[in-house]
Amino acid sequence: METIWLRVRAPFAAFRGFQAGVYRGTSPVMPPSAAYGLILNLAGIEMRGPMTGPTTEIRSGLPRLRIAVGVLSDPEQSSIYQQLHSYPVGNSGTEFGARTHGSKFWITPVRRELLVNYNGIIGVEIAASGLWERLRQALRGEIDGPRYGLPFAGDNNLLIDQIDVVAQPPSTTRWYTLIQPDDSPNKGSCRLTVGINRMDNSRTTSFLYAPLTDGAKQPPETAWTWVPAVS
Repeated sequence: METIWLRVRAPFAAFRGFQAGVYRGTSPVMPPSAAYGLILNLAGIEMRGPMTGPTTEIRSGLPRLRIAVGVLSDPEQSSIYQQLHSYPVGNSGTEFGARTHGSKFWITPVRRELLVNYNGIIGVEIAASGLWERLRQALRGEIDGPRYGLPFAGDNNLLIDQIDVVAQPPSTTRWYTLIQPDDSPNKGSCRLTVGINRMDNSRTTSFLYAPLTDGAKQPPETAWTWVPAVS
């Protein structure tokens, strides 16, 4: 099994799970599920399956990868206010519909968290050497064929500045490790998504992680996660 290390830098990033309400938080690091999608995007492997309803399914038979995520420095956490345009449930606000001539008439101010100056590391263990070589070609701009848009940092409005293949992670990398049953409370612990189920969100898989206190070149075994997780 081969290992590839990617350094990802973006001026702004936002890694949001499925959320409702007027405050939308972000994970402090790219979740394994987002790293998985980024890698397949770079390699030109289509994730989207058949669209049998209003939701696009995830294609079956995608490769499983072992992924570790970490940051070289803690990004600044900030937030912005935006207007959320939606259709309300039930008859709330229907009297406003005529004024908007068929457009969405339910506007709510929401606050969204952002990560500023994201500087992260992704470790990927790949069993198929063909995928490893395809990734290298893609990052050199040598891959042919269509790909699903530009690589983005969690939110498709926030683009990645630079992705580099590095020989080994810097010693300052703070890896996010799976919290074990007997672990004491960990500062910075958070829940990261590992497997996304678009058709049934109750089957979306997430695990509890915490960053290492000190940096390390190599991620410990507890930092590695198989993605997608079997739900």
